[in-house]
Amino acid sequence: MNKDKSCNVGNSAKLVTELTEIDNTGSNSIALGVKNLSKIFDSVAGKVVALDNINFTVKKGEFVSIVGPSGSGKSTLLNMIGALDRPTSGNVYINGVDIFSLNDSQIATMRNGLIGFIFQSFNLINRTTVLNNVKLPGTISGMNGSEVNTRAMKILKSLGIADKATQKPVNLSGGQQQRVAIARSLVNNPAIILADEPTGNLDTKTGEDVFDMLKTLSHKFKRTIIMVTHNPELAESTDRSILLKDGRIEQDVIN
Repeated sequence: MNKDKSCNVGNSAKLVTELTEIDNTGSNSIALGVKNLSKIFDSVAGKVVALDNINFTVKKGEFVSIVGPSGSGKSTLLNMIGALDRPTSGNVYINGVDIFSLNDSQIATMRNGLIGFIFQSFNLINRTTVLNNVKLPGTISGMNGSEVNTRAMKILKSLGIADKATQKPVNLSGGQQQRVAIARSLVNNPAIILADEPTGNLDTKTGEDVFDMLKTLSHKFKRTIIMVTHNPELAESTDRSILLKDGRIEQDVIN
């Protein structure tokens, strides 16, 4: 792959294609690699170590939960994996590419094309329609208008909310809004889906329904999912749980 730092957003389609075409086949292929990852923040009280030498890999199609008490580094780790923040040291590999070896515009392109995000607070745009929310990543990546529209509607239909396409998210229930967020995360066919407390704002039954959708995406459609959660029962229902404490991995358990 060409890592020429002069690459800009205009080469987005080419960059995403290159990243996707890197050897990513076989049941044992690695979707994500985290190596010696550390993050240190400066504060008025001194330096705060949020992550301390984190190492793990995730296979394609694996559903991994990240658990731990508040302040353990879960969200910081998810931000590093999603290239929303840079580490103090260490590496994150997606499809074998060290994402922090890329420049800022390449990272932005990679993030939009290869990573799907699902947030606790949904992060939908309430001034526009459900369909436009779902289409947004595809539109940003330069996908053909007709193609992204067709793809978005197909995903909405598969999630049971195609009839909400012309409504605004603010008029939907919490569970419906999270389905919209899941649809948005899928529109660019990402290599990895990152879910930050995706059931945190939902009632128990709706949360279970959303979690079951994520399990289906992983087990039936071989999506690689990394989910931060405070819910131990949900964590135990994923393929694997990584327990963080004080910025370190305390346990890595196959469920």
